[in-house]
Amino acid sequence: MNKKDIEELFELDLHEVGIRADSINKNSFATFVINRHINYTDICLAKCPLCAFNNREKYLLTEDDVLKKAEEAVNYGATELHIVGGHNPEIGIEYFESIFTAIKSIHPHITIKALTATEVDFYSKKDKISLKEFLSRLKEAGLDAMPGGGAEILVDRIRKKICPNKTDSERWLKIMETAHKTGIKSNATMLIGHIESIKDRAEHLYRLRKLQNRTGGFVSFIPLVFHPENTVLREEVKEKTNSADILRTIAVSRIALSNFKTIRAYWVMLGEKLAEVALNYGANDLDGTLMEEKITHAAGAKTPMSLSVEKLLRIVRNAGKTPAQRDTFGNVIRVFEVGVC
Repeated sequence: MNKKDIEELFELDLHEVGIRADSINKNSFATFVINRHINYTDICLAKCPLCAFNNREKYLLTEDDVLKKAEEAVNYGATELHIVGGHNPEIGIEYFESIFTAIKSIHPHITIKALTATEVDFYSKKDKISLKEFLSRLKEAGLDAMPGGGAEILVDRIRKKICPNKTDSERWLKIMETAHKTGIKSNATMLIGHIESIKDRAEHLYRLRKLQNRTGGFVSFIPLVFHPENTVLREEVKEKTNSADILRTIAVSRIALSNFKTIRAYWVMLGEKLAEVALNYGANDLDGTLMEEKITHAAGAKTPMSLSVEKLLRIVRNAGKTPAQRDTFGNVIRVFEVGVC
């Protein structure tokens, strides 16, 4: 599948592309993870026009702060900690090594999914460490996987406008390839509904597909919906994109990224009802409980900051799918029968 093929998918009737995408997930579960988001800092030198999270409170969590949040998550039944923040000049690799080591010493079975590719880029350059050494040291400290953030749109013409101080597209892809070769699986994202075109989205998906063919290191793809309300870009983008565009993008993503295990309907950005519909348009995962989502809400999201397992089960069942709890790597831990929590 080439870029032109992917562009043409966006031109198909919404229901037609939805049926085609849903057929790829036939006989598979709709999954979720019990996880917690921990944003270790909001101090960020990048100051992206697309972001409303940076420098709101100007905080940096201590190791004890993070351990307390980890303890709460484990007590709730979490299997994953999702740890991301910003480009904070006050810290470096030793901060993360200390925290990851401390978490694993107390909770050896919890999965640490942490640091976007752009954070890895910033801290490795700040500490003057190669990507391979930086990622190897963090893996040794307990890093199990990486989230897919910071990708935004892998088209530098657009990146220069929406995230000019973040790494460029080639570097983002290189970081992910290095992580995969180091034995660290990751996700990938795409931010939609700002100043990008359909052609830009197709370019983004095509580049992810090519890298996945080389490394096989991506687990899930997450289309993220831009919320402009509290961002600098709100002057150009007055409101978030519509439901039809979101569903079409999810469906096209499932077809274009057939080499990815899951396509995620990120309920925080979509809302519960649209996430439910998306499970019939190519998505086969809802993300998770989250417990404390801050970044999207800073931009103006009105969704809850957390969802219970019961609510996630209800979303999946309302979509006519079979719910299953998974781990970070897409492996099913538990299947829930219809009507049974």
